[in-house]
Amino acid sequence: MRDFNNQPRTKWSRNEIIGVCLVILSVIILFLSPSSLSDLIDAIIARVFPVAIEIFLISNVGVAVIVSVIVGRILERLGFTDGLIRLFLPIMRFFKINPSVIIPGIYNVLGDINAAGRIAGPVLVQAKATRDEQKMAIATMIQSPQSFATFVIGLIALAKFGIPALPVILLSIIAPLIVIPLLLKITIYKDTKRVELVELPRFTPNTPMLQTLFSSAIEGTELLLLVIIPAIAAVFTVVGVLDFFGIWAYIESGLASVLQILQIEPSTGIVSILASPTLAMAQLIEVVESTDPRLIVGSFILANSGLPLSVIFGQIPTTWASISDLNEKEILKSALLGTVIRLITAFVLAYVLTPLII
Repeated sequence: MRDFNNQPRTKWSRNEIIGVCLVILSVIILFLSPSSLSDLIDAIIARVFPVAIEIFLISNVGVAVIVSVIVGRILERLGFTDGLIRLFLPIMRFFKINPSVIIPGIYNVLGDINAAGRIAGPVLVQAKATRDEQKMAIATMIQSPQSFATFVIGLIALAKFGIPALPVILLSIIAPLIVIPLLLKITIYKDTKRVELVELPRFTPNTPMLQTLFSSAIEGTELLLLVIIPAIAAVFTVVGVLDFFGIWAYIESGLASVLQILQIEPSTGIVSILASPTLAMAQLIEVVESTDPRLIVGSFILANSGLPLSVIFGQIPTTWASISDLNEKEILKSALLGTVIRLITAFVLAYVLTPLII
């Protein structure tokens, strides 16, 4: 990459040109519309505050993140990871894939996507998973609900609409743990290897249980305050800027139209993508009378994924970059690939499965 900071000061760099243009533009705006800057800040705050503060910081969603890390670490301490390796080793050995690739997806269902990264990321490194297998693990993790609360409330939503949960769960949550790694091995991430049990270390830590409890509570709090909320603030700052310039309304309208085509309930689908899948499932329960049941399967599948976008663009790259062999760009590409796969899954199952169960 070209380093503009090392260019001689006698020459204009691209950044200097942009900077001077911004200075001139700022002065013009201050003279013509002095309140524009404060209006822009207000527009950004109006987008960031409800999600970052009301949903995550002072509601049960933020507490759920902390609790999920605690539960995940306790499960790890009790041998959950080693148990998973034992169970999934035979089929992954047959596919010639390191069995640790399914660990993040499992922890995702039981805890939280951030806890899954903190716990499962180091497991992949210890298991000597290749870089392709680590990318595969991230893309597969996106197929699982990023919070157990999302999964439970989603089940309630399915029941409210009279939709049997078992086929939806089997095809949209359990099957992808096996199918997606195999699909990615065949198509994109081909550098995988067969692993025998004797080649793998034991993953259960010997930390005292009381220390595990308190250290995981601290870890969960740090995760919420130092990773999740900053990531949300960053994403919704962009949304606020787009909203201020009148662009966001068109993006939101287009997104709603796309979701409708994909057989996903638009309003809750947008909440899943931008804010909180858990909140989306809760809202879905409240609109039983006015919502077409044919849109519910797709909505459930979309919500039970690695969304919202603040997780994809912020939390996952930040968390995984420090605990895996991948850089943030590689992690983001894998997360985006997983998101695209999840959208395709929601679309296909909504069209194929819905007529059979409603």
